[in-house]
Amino acid sequence: MTAKELEYCADSMSNEDLLIKQCAVAAATITNAQVKQACSHMIDVHTQHYNTLLSALQQHQSIAPAQPQA
Repeated sequence: MTAKELEYCADSMSNEDLLIKQCAVAAATITNAQVKQACSHMIDVHTQHYNTLLSALQQHQSIAPAQPQA
């Protein structure tokens, strides 16, 4: 992976983290059981994406950016 691709991974991690938080808020406030279940499923999906990206960064730690780029 190039340094630029690793920066994209770090940016994507920030996006996935935001999606996890937004889904958690929705799941906590929604009363419809089916929609709540869908939100909970999306939390799991975005958490898996986050962990996949984290693993990629850890495998290339020597050239990974120190912080996600804003």
